Amino acid sequence: MKRKTWTGLLVVVAVVAAGSWYLSRGALSGADGTVADATYRTTTILRRSIGSTVLATGVIRPRVGAEVRVGSRVSGILSELHVTIGDFVPAGHLLAVLDPTEFRARRNQAAAQLETATTERDFAALELDRARQLQEEEIITQAGYDTADRGFQTALAQVKQAEAALESAEIQLGYTRIEAPIGGVVASVSTQVGETVAASFASPTFVTIIDLDRLEVWAYVDETDIGRVEVGQLAIFTVDTYLDTDFEGTVTAIQPAAEIIDNVVNYVTLIEIGPTNGKTLRPEMTTSVNIILEGRDDDTISEWPDLHGVPLYPYHTVEATMPGLVILSATSFIGTFLDSGMSSYRTVRSRRSW
Repeated sequence: MKRKTWTGLLVVVAVVAAGSWYLSRGALSGADGTVADATYRTTTILRRSIGSTVLATGVIRPRVGAEVRVGSRVSGILSELHVTIGDFVPAGHLLAVLDPTEFRARRNQAAAQLETATTERDFAALELDRARQLQEEEIITQAGYDTADRGFQTALAQVKQAEAALESAEIQLGYTRIEAPIGGVVASVSTQVGETVAASFASPTFVTIIDLDRLEVWAYVDETDIGRVEVGQLAIFTVDTYLDTDFEGTVTAIQPAAEIIDNVVNYVTLIEIGPTNGKTLRPEMTTSVNIILEGRDDDTISEWPDLHGVPLYPYHTVEATMPGLVILSATSFIGTFLDSGMSSYRTVRSRRSW
């Protein structure tokens, strides 16, 4: 009795399994045995570079010399301010002017002292020439001639001293005109017209200029990945304000000192930014960085944007314009790498489930 019961159960299971298989095959096949078009999705074969990368977050910073805090070499009252935040200024552009009255007076005083020293020199030259004639006629002694010669040499030294004083006064007067040492964008203005500037101990900052054409990315690479990063590697990064744009750069240096952030050891990797194609990058922008380690260029890839939640398995054969196409890898929801022999084929169709 028990044997007949088990035999009956096995028959029922077999019939159910056969029916399920037949129904599923009927749902996926047409009357002629071919797979119905409704069970396929069509996508375009693309060519892209594939490879392994190191992921890191970073921030855009000015390169060395690209950010300059412009200050004053002399003390005085700010009388003119010609820029505001956001202005673009070329190198040599006049930024501000200190009240030059006191410095102009010093320059004039030094010029007058030079005139006095020049007059004394000319008179000492005449005295020396007269003493030379008198010595030749033996009217004065050698000591008298030496005294006249000393007076002339002293007058020459006084002229040089006065010339140096005049040059110094002109330089101090020039310091009242504050010009841009580099071209760039004014990032901050810290002094206003009418304020007194004291430059006794430290140079006060008037404005800060940043050259936006000389920026770089500081990528914070985890200590587990830094051993695979090398100078010269390609880096691709994005910023939040241009999410649809990939910017390229090149690794230029790896700082030897580590930075510990939230108990995680990171090493700052410097990346030189390539062409931005008209997009403006600014300091302190947050970046998502992919440092390309190795890969293959111009490989074939097929993308299914609605692949989420649909399993694909390695080495499944799918139907295409070329029979027997084999999926090499199906572990990514972004795309599935295909046989490079598909370079001349444009579409591939895959069943939604297997």
